[in-house]
Amino acid sequence: MSSTKDLEKPTPLTSLEAVSTPVRTDHNDIAESGETYLETILLIRDRTQSRLVRAVDIANELGFSKPSVSRALGQLKEKGYIHIEASGAIIFTPKGQEQAEKIFFRHRIITYFLRDVLNVPAKLAEHDACRMEHVISDETLIHIIDYLQERNMLPEEVDPEIFK
Repeated sequence: MSSTKDLEKPTPLTSLEAVSTPVRTDHNDIAESGETYLETILLIRDRTQSRLVRAVDIANELGFSKPSVSRALGQLKEKGYIHIEASGAIIFTPKGQEQAEKIFFRHRIITYFLRDVLNVPAKLAEHDACRMEHVISDETLIHIIDYLQERNMLPEEVDPEIFK
């Protein structure tokens, strides 16, 4: 028969410490919304034949007002992630290109892990990855990549060195 003491023993789940403070990304100097803009610029650019992205394209993609998008783009420009040409075309700086690719890489790895390893339904995996990509640490992402590599499950197109 088990005693009350047995019920009080910490289990791996009960011994975890909850985070009660807001989680901040530790992999760059921009907020989640800025990361979303960088990723959106990358995706729009890569799927359009002209490879040109304008503020209106981003506003349409995200369903945001053009003034909101303009403010956010101004912040990304101030931080050195993008240039905005006189024509209105948005161009990544090398820093912006690198950051956008890392954000998209995070998204792809997390989506893959949730969908193909944990068997989370595709639509839910995609949705959850959109949130998780902004708060997961590089260290945790590296552990996920290592887990996938050890099991020969890492997709071929993935460069695991991007975060190492």
